[in-house]
Amino acid sequence: MKRAFLCIATTFSIALLFASEGCGNGVKFNKERENGIISYFADKLNEKSTSFNDNLVIKSNKITDTRKKVWQAWHKAVNAHNEERLIELSNLSDRKTGSWQLPATLEESATMPYYWGTNCNFDKEGKYPMFLYMHGSGNKDQEWETGLQLALHKFYKPAIYFIPQIPNAYGEYYRWAIQSKQWAWEKLLRQAFLCDNIDANRIYFFGISEGGYGSQRLASFYADYLAGAGPMAGGEPLKNAPMENLANIAFSLRTGSEDMAFMRNYLTANAGSTADSLAYFKRGYYKHYIELIAGRGHSIDYSPTTPWLAQHTRNPHPNYFYWENYEMYGRKREGFYNLRVNKPSTCDEGSRTCYEMNIEENTITLNVRNVKYTCTYALQGIEMFFSKSYSEVKDGDVTIYLNEKLFDLNKPIKIVLNGREIFNGKVEPSLKAMVESCALYYDPERVFPASINVNIEKEEASL
Repeated sequence: MKRAFLCIATTFSIALLFASEGCGNGVKFNKERENGIISYFADKLNEKSTSFNDNLVIKSNKITDTRKKVWQAWHKAVNAHNEERLIELSNLSDRKTGSWQLPATLEESATMPYYWGTNCNFDKEGKYPMFLYMHGSGNKDQEWETGLQLALHKFYKPAIYFIPQIPNAYGEYYRWAIQSKQWAWEKLLRQAFLCDNIDANRIYFFGISEGGYGSQRLASFYADYLAGAGPMAGGEPLKNAPMENLANIAFSLRTGSEDMAFMRNYLTANAGSTADSLAYFKRGYYKHYIELIAGRGHSIDYSPTTPWLAQHTRNPHPNYFYWENYEMYGRKREGFYNLRVNKPSTCDEGSRTCYEMNIEENTITLNVRNVKYTCTYALQGIEMFFSKSYSEVKDGDVTIYLNEKLFDLNKPIKIVLNGREIFNGKVEPSLKAMVESCALYYDPERVFPASINVNIEKEEASL
């Protein structure tokens, strides 16, 4: 088995996974503990409701070693999970394809073929960026072929590309952000994070036309996984893709100034002015490259987007983020960066909850509010501009995850919730926090060693 060309994990010996070295308070990773972790991961992969109750305390000098072992256990659980795998990585010019069957409960008769490969001859030991490209809504065979040719000759190299073809080209099914596609992208991320040749902090979503709409929505929805996103020849109403969620990624949106269908040019201009405003008030955040290309219609030069994106690397541990947890095609996320929603806050119809977190030294300032959009201007039936009204949140429950990159875990942690201090104390690293965060994010950068639960209604926090 050639490690460089396989994006499935090398089989790990269980005996080596959790060798009998001491951890934390001296309790060893024995067979029972090891099996319990892998069993919990298997249940989560099979979407079973389950809990992990091993509260083993981890000493600070064992965090790195324990994180590695937890990630290896996750690696093994994913390997054992019954699902279609990414095909063997090869050069895109070889035109090798794979396919995934999307869940019939989300989209009937939906087989999604894809190209998966590199546009270069690359070092077997190297780490490379990964781009997910979403094509436009023309003839799906022609659009898919165009995507392959652009990846080979126009897009950034050296890189790894996942180039899917839409399964069903009619109605809402020709949408890259509906739930069946969310299922596919989360599966892609989960498997890509286990691929030796992919840099987990250089993953990008982008697309053209219909793929531009999809990648703009997905950028806001999955910002915590991405280094950047680059919709082209698109433009969504910002209610569908809140710009505020993009504080820590690079965002490019390029559209022809004469691309007036569905108000794409106006919506792109609105995204640009909104991003400019956010970047002004939050210095150092909201990196963007939003351009109306003079004299161009729906056809533009696609080559500048991916090189610009590739300059930017993900920060998986930002000290600031704003998360508007919006429903995309009937589904919300459970977590974002180092925040998990255990119990959503109650919203009025048409409202959504937003979480704004700022970390300074060992103090977490968390503001939680509900936000409601009111359309203030529509053009040709498309909602263009909105006003936002905020209201107090009276319930809900969240978990804040902690790690040694954001905090000094040997010192007390302070939490200020909506202007009131609700917690000030030391937090012990635990196996439970590591295992639960690994299962939630399936991200090697977000295996968090500690956590604090925050009850918003009671304005109190607990370990």
